[in-house]
Amino acid sequence: MRLGLNVGYLSGTDADDPLALALEAERLGYDVCWAAEAYGSDAPTLLAFLAARTERIDVGSAVMQIPARSPAMTAMTAATLDLLSHRRFRLGLGVSGPQVSEGWHGVPFSKPLQRTREYVDIVRLALAREPVTYQGEHHVLPLPGGPGKALRLMLRPQRDIPLYLAAVGPKNLELTGELADGWLGIFFSPERAALFLEPLRAGAEQAGRRPEDLDVTVTVPVAVGADLDACADQLRGYTALYVGGMGSRRQNFYNALARRLGFEAEAERVQDLYLGGKPREAAAAVPFELVDQTALIGPPERITERVAAYAEAGVTTLSVSPVGATYDHRRAALRTVAEALSASGAGD
Repeated sequence: MRLGLNVGYLSGTDADDPLALALEAERLGYDVCWAAEAYGSDAPTLLAFLAARTERIDVGSAVMQIPARSPAMTAMTAATLDLLSHRRFRLGLGVSGPQVSEGWHGVPFSKPLQRTREYVDIVRLALAREPVTYQGEHHVLPLPGGPGKALRLMLRPQRDIPLYLAAVGPKNLELTGELADGWLGIFFSPERAALFLEPLRAGAEQAGRRPEDLDVTVTVPVAVGADLDACADQLRGYTALYVGGMGSRRQNFYNALARRLGFEAEAERVQDLYLGGKPREAAAAVPFELVDQTALIGPPERITERVAAYAEAGVTTLSVSPVGATYDHRRAALRTVAEALSASGAGD
């Protein structure tokens, strides 16, 4: 198992923090640094900055939002970042959710699986430097009856850029196994690994692919400390945001995932509180067991045991999202996980 760092988004107050963490992760031998986007900082700009200041560590988007860009624009961006980083870029894509897709980008969220399939088809076609012609339900290129022509990407990619998909639900996981080089997961529980990995394997096998070739990458929050409850408290707000607030009552993929993990009543209560305008009460209602199953918390020796559990469950890249009051706390968390991987033998 390899290690990654997920720096998330820029918050506006810690613009130097992602670079400092990326440099520390590179020093510690981490394999990749991921950046995200929602409706604040964009991923490509941050990744270009990180790639320019690092030497060896890969940089990846986790994710670039499918509704935010045309597939051709995404192919251009991926080819540019890979060239500038000397073949260190990984392209992670995701459909986001209905609130962001329709409220921020003005793109309908209908039929996300078909949209993803068409998008990946066109991105790969463009990166292969084939003339881009496509007849899909959501994408038609060139537009018929006009002056448009089938164009070929001007840049020449130096390799096949690895393509990852973020997926939560079973059908999207199957699609990821069918189409992608890697999976970007969140709220992964080693104890319930089959919920995630069986659909991935099924999709890969149906497509005639080898499931073991898929890079199973999961983002894991990390809070280091002797007091387990205090560590869990640092992550309850994050968990409540996803389970309670990332989507509507009718459509929240993370709430549905928490229910599949066995926390049906708890997920409902967290959502009721969050959507009722009580985020602190929602955070307090997040059960310790949910945090513990989906994060690394506690002293170093306990984190070593949990790192081994992730490797045994089939994770191939453990992407660390360190939490802590200061940069020094977050840097220490990176070091703790690196040492835990070494001590567990899972990185051999």
